[in-house]
Amino acid sequence: MSKYYDDPWWHYTPAEPLPVQGGIRAKSQRGGFGGTWWGRKWVRTLESFNIGARLGRGKSYARGGQVADLVIGAGEVRARVQGTRRTPYKVSIRLRAFTAEEWQGIVRRLRRMPIEVAALLRGEMPEALDAIVAEKGLSLFPRTDSDLITDCSCPDWSNPCKHIAAVYYLLAEAFDDDPFLLLRLRGMDRAQLLSQLQTAAVRRVAEAPPRQQGPPLPADPEQFWSRSDALASPLPSDIDPAASIISALGAPSFWRAARPFAETLAGIHRQAAATAEEFTAFWEQSQSE
Repeated sequence: MSKYYDDPWWHYTPAEPLPVQGGIRAKSQRGGFGGTWWGRKWVRTLESFNIGARLGRGKSYARGGQVADLVIGAGEVRARVQGTRRTPYKVSIRLRAFTAEEWQGIVRRLRRMPIEVAALLRGEMPEALDAIVAEKGLSLFPRTDSDLITDCSCPDWSNPCKHIAAVYYLLAEAFDDDPFLLLRLRGMDRAQLLSQLQTAAVRRVAEAPPRQQGPPLPADPEQFWSRSDALASPLPSDIDPAASIISALGAPSFWRAARPFAETLAGIHRQAAATAEEFTAFWEQSQSE
């Protein structure tokens, strides 16, 4: 018996994977993966499927830059992962993309939530979106391990193997950087979604008549601030107060930029006004549906 176990074949040491030039190295070199709530939820969801031990084997691959490339499309992720063989293994991870009708219902609900739309415009994933998807009987994240159909060209019998697991972890960081990649995986491209959310609002703002500039306010600061009765009264809806106020108060003493203060502040005011009108259009549209 001892001779049997002394056989050198029973003392197998796993070979180190071949290095990859220009591989995708995980930002997280220690601790957990996922820097945003959606990135962390992706990892927590996968680890809740009781495959944590197998997932763990992929961390060293993800952190070592063994994933040569990663492509996220509608309903499928494709990657090449370098192992011990010269040719990288091909990994495929599939997750059902929502249908056009399912996305239509999600978008209609989002149009009534301008704050969440603003978060998307900033490149963030509002947590309310996860709840909206759930209201439709769907989920942004896989619910069970059977929702994920995975395949790897390696000879390892386990699924997920360490190559698939490495891609899982890198997906969390990819979603951190761009939450629209998670939506793309579910079948909705970023440009598509923003276009559908903005079309109605942008059309209303474009059709709105231009605002007229009102009469100038007093140039003397003391006289301007003493007019508490006039300032307490609401301005007519057709008056744009920005230019008058800026010209009346003048540039502050601390202003050192090359661009004139009045021009800079007027531009900020116009941008804020346009954003407010856009959100108003979203709100009015949601009330009419």
